[in-house]
Amino acid sequence: MGVVDDVLADGIGGLSHNVITGRLEDLINWSRSRSSWPASFGLACCAIEMMATGAAHYDISRFGMEVFRASPRQADIMIVAGRVSQKMAPVLRQVYDQMMEPKWVISMGVCASSGGMFNNYAIVQGVDQVVPVDVYAPGCPPTPETLIHAIETLHQKIEDGEILRRRQQTGAGANIHVEEIAATSTPVLLGTK
Repeated sequence: MGVVDDVLADGIGGLSHNVITGRLEDLINWSRSRSSWPASFGLACCAIEMMATGAAHYDISRFGMEVFRASPRQADIMIVAGRVSQKMAPVLRQVYDQMMEPKWVISMGVCASSGGMFNNYAIVQGVDQVVPVDVYAPGCPPTPETLIHAIETLHQKIEDGEILRRRQQTGAGANIHVEEIAATSTPVLLGTK
């Protein structure tokens, strides 16, 4: 039976929630999770994998993320891909501050997450010292499948409204760690039904 048949048979009670009976907050979170626009902040080799994720082979446009935004004022997700130097940290923070609210951050790769193999004075030992991070994508560099997994995890948390509640309580990011997914010869269609 289709949606129309359910409505005809049971009335509005036949639908669990829809535009009419759903809460406005749930509808807004649902639309936010499906229309996020990333601001790329590619700093090292992880940026190549981030670009591959946006290309036709993996096609993140199916998640509502058509293009990486060149202007931070048009973006609401920052993907920090690669090591952040002490010199680049103020620029990263400035771009983050210019993004529209609500905004989220994905830390892509071990260099962005913890400084990686660059344990020295010139590299920030974790981008969470500069901006609040919501999702950490592991790997050196993470595969496009891992980034897609991180994006899907972030989208689910946005839809649940969990991240905004945590931000209001603590002012910090969600601090979600996803597991690394190995590369395959064919694109993995995560989240498709």
